[in-house]
Amino acid sequence: MMKHFRVPGRLALRLKELDISVPAVLRKAGLPRDLFEQTRILVSTGELFALWRSIEQVSSDPLTGIKIGVETRTERFHPMAIAALSTENLLAASEHMARYKKLTAPEEILLQLDQNEFSVSFRWLLAVEAEPPALTDYCFSWMRSLARHGTGAEVNPLRVEYVQERPNRRQIERSLGCEVVFNAPSNAIIFRASDATKPFITRNAELLDLLAPQFEEQLRQYQEEDSFLELVRRAIQDKLTGHRPSIDSVAQALHMTPRTLQRRLQDSGSSYQRLLDEARHQMARYYLSNSALELNEAAYLLGFEDPNSFGRAFRVWEGVPPSDWREIHRTLKTN
Repeated sequence: MMKHFRVPGRLALRLKELDISVPAVLRKAGLPRDLFEQTRILVSTGELFALWRSIEQVSSDPLTGIKIGVETRTERFHPMAIAALSTENLLAASEHMARYKKLTAPEEILLQLDQNEFSVSFRWLLAVEAEPPALTDYCFSWMRSLARHGTGAEVNPLRVEYVQERPNRRQIERSLGCEVVFNAPSNAIIFRASDATKPFITRNAELLDLLAPQFEEQLRQYQEEDSFLELVRRAIQDKLTGHRPSIDSVAQALHMTPRTLQRRLQDSGSSYQRLLDEARHQMARYYLSNSALELNEAAYLLGFEDPNSFGRAFRVWEGVPPSDWREIHRTLKTN
């Protein structure tokens, strides 16, 4: 499974158009100042949530997520979305995106169609907390934009459902043009089944035939790369027994040279340090959630020189000290 989200560079453009300070957002989120200048913008689930929380705070507009999700210009859609617009209808477009979502994020798009309704929800596979409200609103608004752009009609959802209550219910209803329901089992946007099967005027079979093989090849490569990266992660975790495993020892365990391992990791868009951090992060969460280990014992098992080094690394991963994280998740389990 891919561990990072690819953030579209056009998000910075949308923030500027809405007079939201990009430097202020990045500073408040604790992200690099040059994040949007990078060729390939990759963030963890925690970093993505921090980004959207800071967008909420810097903008102070409760409808920011909805406004960012409004899109009418075809050239601003991601290539995967352009391919989705080339399908038959909203249902087919959503199925297309659900299939290839794993190429860009540790996220699932869940779909359900019955005689009257078509439901779309988003599941964040590596999340340990609820997604920021602005991110939920963005996803809903973007789906409405896709439906409107594809059909060429003023399509509105039948309703949107939220797990948590919002103080601005009426504003959301006016902005999305539908009923808002709170205390739902999951965050979901629901369209009429008739709207989900309404033909897209953007239907382009030739373009889809051109793009689909590329996505399938990317999916095949992704599955191969993901299997290899997971193999390396497991090898690192096997050697996290009181010391920091070297790339030489991990390469030896995988029956390859360190140079070959480095090259294959680079070809997969990763690095040994990134996988070491991911392996430690994953094991840290496991130790803190499922055992009675003391923090200094967890630090030793994860190959840190001392508990302070572990604490600093954990703050980068989760935004809180390991002791606070453990207490929060103990509380969640008992409630």
